[in-house]
Amino acid sequence: MVAQLHRAPSGERLRAIDEFLGMAYADLVTHDSRMRGTAVEARFDRGVAHLTGDVTDAAELRMVRDLVGRLDGVLAVWSQVRVAGREPVIVDLGCGAAKQYPDNLGLDLRVAPGVDAQADLSGPLPLATDSVDVVFTVHILEHLIDFLTLVDEIHRVLRPGGVLHVMSPWWGHVNAVADPTHVRLLDVQTIKHMCDRHPGAPRWYPLHAGCDGASIFADLTPLGPADPGPERGHLARFFD
Repeated sequence: MVAQLHRAPSGERLRAIDEFLGMAYADLVTHDSRMRGTAVEARFDRGVAHLTGDVTDAAELRMVRDLVGRLDGVLAVWSQVRVAGREPVIVDLGCGAAKQYPDNLGLDLRVAPGVDAQADLSGPLPLATDSVDVVFTVHILEHLIDFLTLVDEIHRVLRPGGVLHVMSPWWGHVNAVADPTHVRLLDVQTIKHMCDRHPGAPRWYPLHAGCDGASIFADLTPLGPADPGPERGHLARFFD
C-alpha cells in the first residue's frame, strides 16, 4: 500500500498537474480579493510553484506563498519575488553547474561553471548573519553525515522571514540508494523532526512539505527564540 501511495507520477501526469495548477492560480488571482492587484506571477514545473514579480512588503509575500501552497498538487513554493523593490539575496548551496536560478549566489566545494565561491558545507558558511533571503539545498543533505550542522548555519544566515528550500531523494525510491555518495535517507517525517528538536536548537516553521514519490520537498522559515511555533492543525497538513 505504501509503495502505491508514493509511486512517482509519470511525466504525462506531471504535465497535466502543472496545467491544472496554472488554471487554479489564475482562478485564485481572479476570485480571491486578497490576491487582486498583486503583481506576482506563478509558473509550475513538476508541482513546484515558481513565483516572480513584486510585492510591497514581506507580509504580502507570505500571504501569496501561503495561498499558492494550499493549491492541491503543489509540492513546494520557490520565490524570486522583489520585496519593496529589493532583489532577494538567493544562495544555492552545493550547486555545481546547476543553479536553480541563474542569478543565485552559488557555493560549492568544487570549482565549476556557476560556482561563485568555494565553501565546505560541513563547516561554517562564509556568509554574514541575517544576510540572505532564500537558501536552496537541492540534492545536498543526503550527501552529508551531519546535515543538521549545515541546517543550523542556514538558520544563522537567513534573515527573519527568509526561506530554506530542501529537495532530496525520498528514502523509498531507488534514487535514494542507487548513488553510493548518499549517506543519509530522508522522508517528509525527517522534516518534522528538524522542526521539533531539543530545546535550545535553532527552530524552524514548516511553510510547506511534500513528496512526489521520488523526492521530498520542504520550505522552512527560521523562528526566533520567542516566536510561537506552528499549530497542530498546520503540522497535520504535512506530517503524521
